[in-house]
Amino acid sequence: MTGRKKVTVVGAGNVGATCALEVARRDYADVVLVDIVPNLAAGKALDMNQMASVTGYEPTIVGTDGYAETKGSDVVVITAGRPRSPGMSRDDLVTTNEAIVGAVAKEVARRSPKSVIVVVSNPLDAMCHVAHAVSGFPKERVVGMAGILDTARFRAFIAWETGSSARDVQAMVLGGHGDQMVPVVSATTVGGVPLTQLAPRGRISKMVARTRKGGGELVSLLGTSAWYAPGAAAAEMVDAICLDQKRVLPCTALLEGEYAIDGLYLGVPVRLGAGGVEEIVSLKLTTDEKKMLRASAAAVRDVVGVLSTPS
Repeated sequence: MTGRKKVTVVGAGNVGATCALEVARRDYADVVLVDIVPNLAAGKALDMNQMASVTGYEPTIVGTDGYAETKGSDVVVITAGRPRSPGMSRDDLVTTNEAIVGAVAKEVARRSPKSVIVVVSNPLDAMCHVAHAVSGFPKERVVGMAGILDTARFRAFIAWETGSSARDVQAMVLGGHGDQMVPVVSATTVGGVPLTQLAPRGRISKMVARTRKGGGELVSLLGTSAWYAPGAAAAEMVDAICLDQKRVLPCTALLEGEYAIDGLYLGVPVRLGAGGVEEIVSLKLTTDEKKMLRASAAAVRDVVGVLSTPS
């Protein structure tokens, strides 16, 4: 196992397993998949290792219901927690998932004290506060996955609306991972052309609204939360950290005055590299976008206020 990165994914449900498989297929890391359900992680790891022979990556995935195998991880992705079900808001998950994420963060700090934690569990923004507080890690090494997923949804809707390739759509969704997220239309382009030149205002408003309800739309169709796009989005963050890519990506980071917001985990553009959040990037927003970001921050503070873990 020398010369390769080590990535742990906690939670072998749909999102965690998708993330683990995506990272394994990149072939730069040994992957440890953890779940408290006996044999679940071991079974999924075995299946993925057998898939490696077909698709051509090294079969170096370990599945376990403990944390001993996670020791010395470079990145730990936390997906553990109760998923959303129809009619359930992300805020409803606070109490249950606070206990789960706190327990995981404690184990991570003990086994992999130099790792970067990527939080995926919902409610995302609040769970970042829990992982940061319990682990005792510096803010740079606790970061949340939300903006990449929300932006991916926005990009898909834009590509369909404009008849363009999703690869040519550049967009950014900021704020909390909830209905008050902020798709930044002013910074959205298709092949360098502003979206406002390619679609009428009314159609853009509909795309923005669908993006904000994107998670709920999938819950209504599937009966549970999405997993392919969230798992892939988390894997993209793992790539940026393990390979020190210095990617500028929308991630949930602890703000201390940036964007006029203090002491709150919120989605903003960050430079993501080996040190985790290496820079919070300042993006020029319109007056309306600033107002929406403040409203989103206020909604996140309300959820964080429910936590029993001190921030």
